Amino acid sequence: MSGRLLRLVCTAAVAAGTVLAPLPAAAVPEPPAPGGRSVSELLTDLQRLYQEAEEATETYNATAEKLKEQRAEVRRLDGQLARARLSLHDSRGAAGRLARQQYQNSTDISPYVRLLLARDPQHALDQGHVIGQLARERAETVGRLTGSERKADGLARKARAALDRQLTLSVRQKKDRDAVRKKLDDVEELLASLTEEQLGAVAELERTDVEAAQEDLVTSGALADGDGEGSGSGEPTRAADRAVRYAVQQLGKPYEWGAEGPEAYDCSGLTSQAWGHAGRPIPRTSQEQWAELPRIPLRELRPGDLVVYFPKATHVAIYLGAGQVVQAPRTGEKVKVSPLASHPVLGAVRPDKGQAQDQDRDAR
Repeated sequence: MSGRLLRLVCTAAVAAGTVLAPLPAAAVPEPPAPGGRSVSELLTDLQRLYQEAEEATETYNATAEKLKEQRAEVRRLDGQLARARLSLHDSRGAAGRLARQQYQNSTDISPYVRLLLARDPQHALDQGHVIGQLARERAETVGRLTGSERKADGLARKARAALDRQLTLSVRQKKDRDAVRKKLDDVEELLASLTEEQLGAVAELERTDVEAAQEDLVTSGALADGDGEGSGSGEPTRAADRAVRYAVQQLGKPYEWGAEGPEAYDCSGLTSQAWGHAGRPIPRTSQEQWAELPRIPLRELRPGDLVVYFPKATHVAIYLGAGQVVQAPRTGEKVKVSPLASHPVLGAVRPDKGQAQDQDRDAR
């Protein structure tokens, strides 16, 4: 991370009340817990419930994104169907005029007999040419009518099917929303059962666990040079720099499940909006970001890369450099700067990998 950007991160983090460096570890008290559970068991339960809530949130987000796309598809098909029906109306009008003309000009004498009886055979032949041309035009009119009917019928079927899919997704979204609310109710129920002393003990144990995990990660050599700086040039691309700056500007804003800003965010809402504002749209959910974006080793981390967490890729943060990330953590917390090892790391992805490679070649 450049010195200027790092100073920006530090200033914003202090303003938001976040901490960039671990505090000295302190002894963790073991006050009595409901049901005879220890503080570590309470923390395990709480972290499990938070993870389940975030997994449910990402499922809700994925359904919401599909529903958004399906609504756009329904609008597109409705527009095409309206135009097809207008064309069909015009074709039917032309066909009606053709039918009236045929009725008014009907005769029992065939064109061949009229040619034999004509005083001027050449004139009759010329009339025959005109009649043939009119016949072709009539055939084209009928053909357009038939084609318009087929197109309108096909679009009507597609529009109905698209609307059915939209309704199905709407029902699924409601179920997903209810699932998130149920998981959050479980979290609130557990928190409500704890005393202030127990809550403090759980928070302290979680903090010391994160410190230990961060130290293990740094000393393991998984990060380049063992200092968490990342390898390569260490400098973000212009797009990555804009994404980091956007994320830093959101420090202190509340976490809200399903939120994409600007007043609140969930984890993937923050990362997707940061990169969207940088001019590089990425998938909405953490699972899609992990599945679809180019993966990189942790040793190659640079500011702007996304760090993905948990086996099911249910949490994501944006890398700042120096072993730190900015994240929208969970319900009840705010967007903040955290150690990279705040959660079990699954891996990392780089939204602008091709641009970053070009920048590295230019630097060399």
